[in-house]
Order: sequence, then structure tokens, then C-alpha cells
Amino acid sequence: MRTLLALLLALVSAGQQCFGEGVKPNVVLIMADDLGFSDLGCYGGEIATPQLDALAADGLRFTQFYNTGRCWPTRASLLSGFYAQQIGRDKLEGIDNAGNRRDRPSWAPLVAKPLAAAGYRNYHVGKWHVDGLPRPNGFHRSYYLKDQHRFFSPTKHQLDDQELDAVPPGTDYYATTELANRSIEFLDQHAAEHTDAPFFLYLAFAAPHFPLHALPEDIARYEGKYVAGWDKLRSDRWQRVQELALVEGNTSLSDIEPETGPPYDLPKSMKILGPNEVNRPLPWSDLTDEQREFQANKMEIHAAMIDRMDREIGRALDRVKAMGTF
Repeated sequence: MRTLLALLLALVSAGQQCFGEGVKPNVVLIMADDLGFSDLGCYGGEIATPQLDALAADGLRFTQFYNTGRCWPTRASLLSGFYAQQIGRDKLEGIDNAGNRRDRPSWAPLVAKPLAAAGYRNYHVGKWHVDGLPRPNGFHRSYYLKDQHRFFSPTKHQLDDQELDAVPPGTDYYATTELANRSIEFLDQHAAEHTDAPFFLYLAFAAPHFPLHALPEDIARYEGKYVAGWDKLRSDRWQRVQELALVEGNTSLSDIEPETGPPYDLPKSMKILGPNEVNRPLPWSDLTDEQREFQANKMEIHAAMIDRMDREIGRALDRVKAMGTF
């Protein structure tokens, strides 16, 4: 299925009709990593996301949407329009030629390729996690955050597919902010040198994926916000989801099922994180006081990461608006 490819090219076609024959709309595609849908205010979340909420208010909120549920398969599908299993980016039981290490077939180009052929300038900023490198796959400029495990001091990142020096600890570098900086840099260059061409910006945040790394001032905004625990948080979000009419009236909140848990036990991580970590969705009342404090702090940091991402999205979109293209 060429879902995304068809969607983006449909946007180009629709732009020609809406903006005039021969006029191609600019496209900004933003991806967050491991973001829960109800983390956002426009989906009932308590985290401050005014930029994304404003986009939702003027746009479309999906109420039924599905993906492959993990990192690299989703990215491959997002950028190619095919199921990840079709293009060797995920395993499929019982099929020998499918696996997450197989090269993507030549008949499955990433969406930047046909957009470039249509006259677009393409910019990639952030996480990649697809086979190959951005520039051979149709992107004219790229800032590739290869080391998404260090939000403050990445050791591996690239500019236009060329290695950059590692960021030493103790600088003011923060990955989420840097991605907005690089997006604005590419947009500024586009405005200066390529005014006659439409652009496609793929902004792929590493946030709020683990590890939980946030700026102190962002964490401070959520201090004490989650002491009531995730059971209460879940109930409150569900109430707001219903008030926003995002689900049908006969839909109910599912029970907590601790035995299901995450897809991996992660024993090494559990050993590092210590006894206050839990790797199953246990009832809040089952946790010790120390575990509750630890988990509430984790939720504060998670919220802070999303809050900062929304702020940086606002900065990037402000630049788009200033270009008169939004």
C-alpha cells in the first residue's frame, strides 16, 4: 500500500486546485517517537501542547488510526507507503524473505524521491532509523540525530550525511531544541536560495522516547502533577476524551492488564534503573511509596519532554508562517 506516498501526492494535487493550477503546496511532516495519543491536549491530555492543539483545531483529528506499533517499521511505512513487512523492515512469521535487516526493494522509494522529481526541495531533521542515508533517498539537506540516547550530548550525528563532532557534556545542546534550530536553518536557506520551489520538511523528533531527558525548567512546570498516580491520570484523560467526543458513546475504558506488559522484559534496564522501576502496568495502589515517587517523577519528565517538543514545533512553524507559506 502506497498510503503515505499517495497522501502526499494527493496533497500536491489538491494544492494545485486550491492554490491555483501549477502551484504546489509546501508539506511539513512531524513525527514524535513513543508519544501516546492522549498525551496531547487535543486528545484529552493534561500536558501543555498549544501548538499541536491549534493545528488540530484548524485541521483533522483521527479517531481510528493504526500503525505497526514500533519504531523502525513505522518509519519505513511512513516514508515509503508500504507495509513494513513488504519492504524488509519487519519480521513476518512464516515468511523467510521478510526481516528487519533486509534491504528495501528498489520499487519502494522513500517519498522524497517522487517529490524531488516533482520539483520539491526536501529536508530531513532528526531521527532516521530507515535503511540507507537521507541524501541518497531524495533529501537535499539533512541533520541526522543518530545517537538518540543522549539528548544533551549525542556522540553520533550527521549534517548532510557527514559525521559531526560529538557534543561534549556541559553545553547548552538539547536535542529537541536543536532539531528546531536545524529546521529553521534549512527553511532560512530555502527562503534565500530556492523561493521558486516548494519544500517538504520531515521533522522527526526523538522525544519523548526513552531515555527520559528533559530541561530542568520544563520539568519544574510539572512538579507534583502526577502524585495521584497513573490510575487517576488514566481516568481523567478518559473523561476528557469523552467530553471531546473522540469516541463513540458506547465505548468503555479497558481494564488494566498487568500480565500483558510491554513487549520486552528488559532485565538489563531493570537492573540499572533499580528496585523502584516496574515493567508492568500495575495498579498504583500496589506500588510502594518509593516506587510511586519514582514513577511520578518519570511522568513529570515525560510531560516536560512533550511540552518542550510542542514549543519547538511552534518555533519551526513560526518560521514557516514568516515565509508566507502557511
